[in-house]
Amino acid sequence: MVTPRIELLAEKKLVGCQLEMSISEDRTVELWKKFGPRIKELNNRVSHDRISLQIYPPEYHQKFHPSNKFVKWAAVEVVDFKDIPMGLDSLILSAGQYAVFDYKGKPSDIAPIFQYIFYQWLPYSKYCIDDRPQFELIGSSYSSTYSEEEIWIPIKHK
Repeated sequence: MVTPRIELLAEKKLVGCQLEMSISEDRTVELWKKFGPRIKELNNRVSHDRISLQIYPPEYHQKFHPSNKFVKWAAVEVVDFKDIPMGLDSLILSAGQYAVFDYKGKPSDIAPIFQYIFYQWLPYSKYCIDDRPQFELIGSSYSSTYSEEEIWIPIKHK
């Protein structure tokens, strides 16, 4: 299917909103409706890209169930944490190695690439999942009918 590129990510400073959810109780739309209108309040953004980030508890992927809870962020990268608007949160995304998969298509059709990553590519690669956030870098061309995204999966050598 898709061969990822392996990248070493530098530390990033993020500002956004977060919600606890599960795959079976997906609150992503609610999260972005809360954060999206507030992006314009951030004057120190690094780019126009948006970041959809997931913080999974340890063993989440090994003991996967659609009702398992995790924390999801809607965020943007900023230069620093000065003047964070009231009601927004900050997060430091630690540096580390990632497998980066490119996705182009309908946002609603993205599930098969995640199945490929976790059930085909990862088990047969020389990597395993690392206990760091996973995220999607979403460009400015995103719409409900078409998206170009980079899927960043935290990895370490087996």
